[in-house]
Amino acid sequence: MYPYYPNYRYHPQHHYSATPSVHPDYDYNNGYPPYPYDRQQSIRGQATWTDGGQVTKCEIPWSDDEFMTAAVGDTSPYQCGDTLKIRNVSAPVGREIIVKVVDQVEGYPPNRINLHRRAFQALGVSPNVGVINIEIIPSPELELEKWGKCLLGVTQTAYPEYDITDYRSSGKSILSSTQTKETYEFILQSPQETIRVQGNVIYNPNTDRIISFDIKELY
Repeated sequence: MYPYYPNYRYHPQHHYSATPSVHPDYDYNNGYPPYPYDRQQSIRGQATWTDGGQVTKCEIPWSDDEFMTAAVGDTSPYQCGDTLKIRNVSAPVGREIIVKVVDQVEGYPPNRINLHRRAFQALGVSPNVGVINIEIIPSPELELEKWGKCLLGVTQTAYPEYDITDYRSSGKSILSSTQTKETYEFILQSPQETIRVQGNVIYNPNTDRIISFDIKELY
């Protein structure tokens, strides 16, 4: 059940679920596809928000990645530690964020996601709204490239006042038999500006250890 934490034993009595900001009269499934869902395909659905909890079923804190975190339903195709892109299809249309799955909500349908309050606000809406229409976009490229995911975390830590809205791999080169370099670009958004940040990581492919990494702003 918990592929990212094979030695972790989940004890239900030790878990305190984060309560979603649910609107009881809202039709969550109206106009959206039926079950089942494919984890590699985008899903149209809804997002609610939470302030998180002290313990999560994924054993990943809500504060991870500068609170760009979320919970999914216990029947969701997405798993603990997955990286997802969330696009706001309500106003302001097109605003996007990248979040990490850190918890599960019992009974939540697969087309609904419970975002941390900060992630919800990063989509350009007030928590008073409660529920918004969104598109959940899996990020298999980043999931397959662990060094890109590593640089994502470094960039989020280095720019805590910015939200990462997009990323792409921009190159991989073999420097020697013991050194490989990978480069990624990230788009960061704040209320005042949008910036691009480039991250580089050099690692030993034989030992899978980092030799060096750096990030810099692109102009």
